[in-house]
Amino acid sequence: MIKLNSDDQMPSIMPSLYDEKDISRDALDSFITDTQRKKKQPLVLFGSNWCPDAQCLDAILGLPTFKVFLRQHFVIMRIDVGRYTRNMSLMAALGLPSQEGIPRVIILDLNGEPLNLESNDQWRSARQSDPQDIFEYVQTFKK
Repeated sequence: MIKLNSDDQMPSIMPSLYDEKDISRDALDSFITDTQRKKKQPLVLFGSNWCPDAQCLDAILGLPTFKVFLRQHFVIMRIDVGRYTRNMSLMAALGLPSQEGIPRVIILDLNGEPLNLESNDQWRSARQSDPQDIFEYVQTFKK
């Protein structure tokens, strides 16, 4: 496993990461297809700007070592769920019954098949998680 560098620091100000727009199933499918063409794995994040765990998870994904790893192997799509009233059907489209609780991380293989349906809710408590644990989790699903 790759380890985070000691200079990886989380930012002190969290940006608005989720664009609060409805996303069509066609847009999700196009994202997956385009990512596969690049020979990278799709990584879909369901979250919202109001959610501190979604913000924390995204900050961890933005740590320099993690960011380089992600750029090499994955393409990320952020999907805003609002207050569980927006884009919830896209969870089901990826094989996850629509449920509350974010962030949800869905990692797909190079064929577009979800790899982590059983553990996708693991980072709903990202604020209480060790960044290295999250990094190792994502590395486990790199194909």
